[in-house]
Amino acid sequence: MTTTSTTPARATSGLALFAVLLPAMLATVIASDMVNLVLPSIGAQFGASEAQLAWVVTGFLLMFSIGVPLYGRISDRVSLRRLFVFALVTYAAGSLVCALAPDLLVLVIGRIVMGMGAAAIPVLSIIAVTKVLPMTKRGMGIGIVSAATGIGTAAGPAVGGGIGQLLGWPALFWLMLVVAVVLLPAAWRVLPGEPPAGAERFDLLGGILLGLGAGSVLFGMTRAQAAGFGAASAWGSLVVAVVALALFGWRTVGVAQPFVPPALFTNRVYRAAVGVGFLAMIVNLGGLVFVPLLVVDVNGLEPGAGALVMIPAGVAVAVLSPLIGRLTDRIGTRSLVLTGLTLMGLFALFLSTFAAGASVIPAGVGIFGLSVGFILVMTPIISAAATALPPDQVGVGLGILQGAQFLGAGTGPALFGILVTARQHSGSVALNPWHTGHAAAAYSDVFSIMTVIVLLTLIVALRMRPAPAPAIEPEPSV
Repeated sequence: MTTTSTTPARATSGLALFAVLLPAMLATVIASDMVNLVLPSIGAQFGASEAQLAWVVTGFLLMFSIGVPLYGRISDRVSLRRLFVFALVTYAAGSLVCALAPDLLVLVIGRIVMGMGAAAIPVLSIIAVTKVLPMTKRGMGIGIVSAATGIGTAAGPAVGGGIGQLLGWPALFWLMLVVAVVLLPAAWRVLPGEPPAGAERFDLLGGILLGLGAGSVLFGMTRAQAAGFGAASAWGSLVVAVVALALFGWRTVGVAQPFVPPALFTNRVYRAAVGVGFLAMIVNLGGLVFVPLLVVDVNGLEPGAGALVMIPAGVAVAVLSPLIGRLTDRIGTRSLVLTGLTLMGLFALFLSTFAAGASVIPAGVGIFGLSVGFILVMTPIISAAATALPPDQVGVGLGILQGAQFLGAGTGPALFGILVTARQHSGSVALNPWHTGHAAAAYSDVFSIMTVIVLLTLIVALRMRPAPAPAIEPEPSV
């Protein structure tokens, strides 16, 4: 009777959980990209320059990079229900400010508030999956949540461009407000409300220093891409990052209850997961940014048409993520991660060799294969990290893991952008001897460097070992 009663409850709670997490993840991912195509309209309305408009994107991303590890750590002390509801309320408030913004300054403030709320959604969603679902279904749950990322990545520019053109850019923020408000009562009802057992105090100042360091790295790299490393805003931000991270390290070894427990990185599987996540995200985001730029610059497509090249890749991520999650539950992590990285390396080399031709088809094929390889990597390593950590370290561990991914997402495209600019000015031939295009040598070099990064990531991934299967206790005889 016990087995019969608990199984349906678990299934029901899982379905209800996904009914909250999936739209919340969609809204978060779409919100990060939806404004890109309406920035000219915003600039025309407020009379803003490109540098000023960049803060509409940068403000959101900075809060995101600072907030992800903080929310992960706080989830070890505060119930998921309260944190998730707080995040949705903050996200809704920021959306409202943006929708009603009378000038650019207020719009940027609204985007910063939105980012403060949005930063909680990815990490808390993964933590919720690990706490609500049984271990045998954890990989599948992480895959389903990851599918929302693929859908949102593909839909973000389309939603922003379509709704912004038809109804005006404020309609985008009204839509996000409605989504957040609708999800509030459901989140309060579905998410676990019990505070974590045995929660200890932690060093909040250490968390602030970590967030400041990560945010300064992201901002410094963004400014370097726009103005070069010689700009005071670029090197100054990187100096602040070094100082903040050094102080964070000093506090970690000097306080009784540090923000990040040093024992976290004594776990070999977790260390490898963080390294693989950071490096794989550099390559993935590099592809997502530079393939559309390539087809616009080399093939002469309009930006909207160039974005269409990305749709098959986004659909593939959405469809395959749950299937890969199930595979993770059945066969483990290491073989999937190594297969995914091999695909990423092969298709990065393919892009370096063939993407700059007259047809856009090689570019579409390349980013499709790169995205499939990436999802074969990310879903298993998140599951492996969650399984390898003790319960009292899952929140901070997943927060650091996702923070590392986001840092890779922010720094990779910036570094590649600097490389493209330098190579275009030099006029040199491509490093790849098999490069077939007569133009776009700079893009070929970017994809060649991505291939090298994947090879380094493979070395890190080889240190991962499949976790032993949990022992199954025999059922008592009746």
